[in-house]
Amino acid sequence: MDNFNFYSPTEFVFGKNTEENCGELVKKYGGTKVLVHYGSAHAEKTGLLGRVTASLEKSGIPYVKLGGVKPNPRDTLIYEGIELCRKENVDFILSVGGGSCIDSSKGIAIGVLYDGDVWDFYAKKVSVTKALPIGTVLTIAAAGSEGSGGSVVTKEEGGLKRDVGSDLLRPKFSILNPELTTSLPAYQTACGATDIMAHVFERYFTNTKEVEITDRLCEAVLLTMVKETPRAIKDPKNYDVRANIMWAGTVAHNDIVGVGRSQDWNSHGIEHELSGLYDCAHGAGLAVVMPAWMEHVYKHDVMRFAQMAVRVFGCEMNFENPEATALEGIYRFRKFLHEIGMPINFEELGAKEEDIPVLVEKFGIGDGQTWGFVRLKKADVEQILMNAVKAEL
Repeated sequence: MDNFNFYSPTEFVFGKNTEENCGELVKKYGGTKVLVHYGSAHAEKTGLLGRVTASLEKSGIPYVKLGGVKPNPRDTLIYEGIELCRKENVDFILSVGGGSCIDSSKGIAIGVLYDGDVWDFYAKKVSVTKALPIGTVLTIAAAGSEGSGGSVVTKEEGGLKRDVGSDLLRPKFSILNPELTTSLPAYQTACGATDIMAHVFERYFTNTKEVEITDRLCEAVLLTMVKETPRAIKDPKNYDVRANIMWAGTVAHNDIVGVGRSQDWNSHGIEHELSGLYDCAHGAGLAVVMPAWMEHVYKHDVMRFAQMAVRVFGCEMNFENPEATALEGIYRFRKFLHEIGMPINFEELGAKEEDIPVLVEKFGIGDGQTWGFVRLKKADVEQILMNAVKAEL
């Protein structure tokens, strides 16, 4: 196991009706005027937004609202939020929504206190040194942004999807009420589950040796998702199932399962170009990319893939031919994704084979290579995308 520092200061407030605590939590963390940032009209129609603002009013905290966050959040709304916060002297941002809303809130939080273009952070021109504090009211279990220091945003001009990371972007508090996820359509539930599993797999496939404790933690989260996702799709109002998935989403991405080990993240990087170009759901893109990536890299460590196959997907270990076990595990993963309603190839996603050169170019390796479990060159990314084109069960 590698040396590590683990810092996860977010206060998680979990359970029924917890959104009614917003006001006192904002006050606890020093907020005196709030930007309530949210997505669609769903938050208004369900009464969630009203409960949140009522809680702020009860605590005597003034607020302004900014809605309109879309999946794959856009930089244009972030610029609007920055200007609104400056105009209204906002000192705290409260995100009411899923990962896209939280990521947009984080973009606003760093942009308000920066004299330049907020895209500089996503373009890796500057590092985060200060940010407004953030709180979240989570409405979908997926991105894990409620417990992480990361933000992923799409630049509308050029369709670039890029990320920024800093512990300064970890929310001060996150309200997790599983009841808020019970109205999600099956497709969104499945997309969220896929994203959660991908967050774990990006950590699970490591070159670090002797990491049994985090291996087992990763496997526990993956096994939970394999069990609970079909149940959530079949019985979407089941609170206990939704509770398990919601906490799994947080644990999957606050890095408790990834400390002390090298990580990968190439599948996420490749998918970002898919959703940047096609505006597809992030989880759907990952369902296409991640098994294709696995097929390309599994020979780098056949036994790790065989371990995944046995421990997560219940395959029988073939000691005479571990490669067969590894491939069976990848097949079962893709089959699981298909069974929960996810696309498994380009055609089902709505992507086009002829766009592969564009996707590779936007990925930005040039003549170099990535870092990770396997260091990818341009030809590797092309082959992974071709695997995704041809994938079938």
